Amino acid sequence: MSSNLGAVVASRWVRPPEPVRFGDDLELDVRTYELRRSGRRLKLERIPMELLLLLLEQRGQIVTRERIVERIWGKDVFLDTDNSINAAIRKIRHVLKDDPEQPRFVQTVTGRGYRFIAPVLEETTSSRSLQAVVQQVAPATDPVGRDIPPLPTPKVRGSPIRLLFIAALVVLMAGLGAYFQWFRSRVPSPPSSSRLMLAVLPFQNLTGDAGQEYFCDGLTEEMIARLGSLDPHHLGVIARTSVMHYKNSQENLDQIGRELGIRYVLEGSVRREAGKVRITAQLIQVIDQTHLWARQYDRAPKDQLRLQSEITREISDEIQLTLGDRKLIETHLGPPSSPQSYEAYDLYLKGRYFWNKRTVVGFQRAIDYFQQAINEDPNYARAYAGLADSYALIGGYSLVPQAEFIPKARTAALRAVEIDEGLAEAHTALALIVQNYDWDWQTADKEFRRAIELNPNYATAHHWYAEHLAWLGQFDEALRESERARQLDPLSLIIATDNGVILYYSRQYDRAIEQFRAVRDMDLNFPRTGLIRQAYTQKGMFGEVQVELEEARKTDGDGPAICSELAYVYGRTGQHAQARQELAKLEQWNRLQPLDPVVFVVAYVGLGNKDMAFTYLEKAYAQHSNAMTTLKVDPIYDPLRSDARFKSLLSRVGLTP
Repeated sequence: MSSNLGAVVASRWVRPPEPVRFGDDLELDVRTYELRRSGRRLKLERIPMELLLLLLEQRGQIVTRERIVERIWGKDVFLDTDNSINAAIRKIRHVLKDDPEQPRFVQTVTGRGYRFIAPVLEETTSSRSLQAVVQQVAPATDPVGRDIPPLPTPKVRGSPIRLLFIAALVVLMAGLGAYFQWFRSRVPSPPSSSRLMLAVLPFQNLTGDAGQEYFCDGLTEEMIARLGSLDPHHLGVIARTSVMHYKNSQENLDQIGRELGIRYVLEGSVRREAGKVRITAQLIQVIDQTHLWARQYDRAPKDQLRLQSEITREISDEIQLTLGDRKLIETHLGPPSSPQSYEAYDLYLKGRYFWNKRTVVGFQRAIDYFQQAINEDPNYARAYAGLADSYALIGGYSLVPQAEFIPKARTAALRAVEIDEGLAEAHTALALIVQNYDWDWQTADKEFRRAIELNPNYATAHHWYAEHLAWLGQFDEALRESERARQLDPLSLIIATDNGVILYYSRQYDRAIEQFRAVRDMDLNFPRTGLIRQAYTQKGMFGEVQVELEEARKTDGDGPAICSELAYVYGRTGQHAQARQELAKLEQWNRLQPLDPVVFVVAYVGLGNKDMAFTYLEKAYAQHSNAMTTLKVDPIYDPLRSDARFKSLLSRVGLTP
């Protein structure tokens, strides 16, 4: 790395530690922070290097993800570290030429963590001294391996340490480019692909005050919202969830352009000079990195939320003049949707962070944060929309009957529309509710279309509308809509996963499996990819299904969803005694806490007991289970389709046979 680093280590140790040797020809030299093979240095960035050092320290022992997070990022960090850990492990395996299926060095212990299993051939450094060296001298590196100074720990008022996105997301993004190149080739480009695509990169906070992260993040979001409303039929703007992956990262514009599929980027920064806030912005064409324009704005920092709105309006006008050869468009953004305080805005962002995890615990945390945001600002329409989204989804993930959550979801969605009728998020939430609970397909379609009309750049509206179309059996259009969502939010795991779900419903099982695996390459533990088991089942790959289910049982416990699937698979493979054992567990759980009847439907379909399957389908209908939305397309129901009772159900749910 650099000779200066070795000098620092030597100055701190009376006797410098010797390299740690393992494998046939590998050694890790903590004095120079280098990994070598046969004396030749191997490139390994900071996060993977620190993780490898930690695994070596604890060789033979399981190192949990919690331990990794604490070691590399610190306690109480507020960022999605799972993707970063997965990417770091992949980089370690790549450089060590280690096979994850038959590992020689790093073993994955499913649901628990990782273990270094190779013997250390020649060791003169104790684990304790190794750890001490790492903690004192581990340098940060940029993507090409150059030393960069360590970041100061920011003191962020009332929020977790945002700037720790730097290290984690640099590692994550390195592993995503290849996947999204592949993903683009899987679905035909929609007619809207002729649109110019632009990304607003996170505005840099150069004020020296970590408390200004609120202002910079708010400025970024306001820019995305305003630019997305300019000329959405000709200008597409990448969603916030994707661009925030680049916050403080070191990726060059060529790489960002490839990963996001964009032609233009807007970069900006915020400084404080002579008692004023100085905001600079520049519009860059990615293909040749031509600067189309650059502007500087000086304002007195009296009302920062008002300042955000003024600056975004001026910048958006400049962009419209630069990129558009058409007549300027008068846009109506509706009432201001910004919260009245930074605290409310920050709470809203935290809610969306947990909501995107797509777990029951994640939804519970999201609900808490959205409610806190509403308490801070009772007229914050986006927080109400987020609350509605969370309540609308949690029932399907928890298998608790919908009646417990839907009234709260509906109240929140209607309040969001009342506050801001022009808010796309509010109409999207309302569409989801009337679709999943009311089975009012016409109103849902109208609300989805209204949301997309209001904001064609809102990725979630396209994502959920794609599901809507898939459940109606309109698969070609659904895949096109899914691709629109992906174009707007290229790094979204849930959008990529649900593309696989649409492929599954359309009986393209091989493509669905390939898609689920691609998402797992990015995040092995993303929960919704468990739907790969259903694709395996329909292909008759029962061995793979049972292995997956047993692994899921170890990771997530012996829950109703796992037992329901096991009963189905046991029934399909003629293991009826085992299937009934799983059914008995479901009945026991149901006595303690009423379950969504669909878990029994799946089990009885597997056993071939149509009468009991219909008994529970009627219960699911009575409880307005959102599982009823998939009746028309889910292959699980294929054995029931010729029965008049099934056709009656389809009609009552509004899905004509």
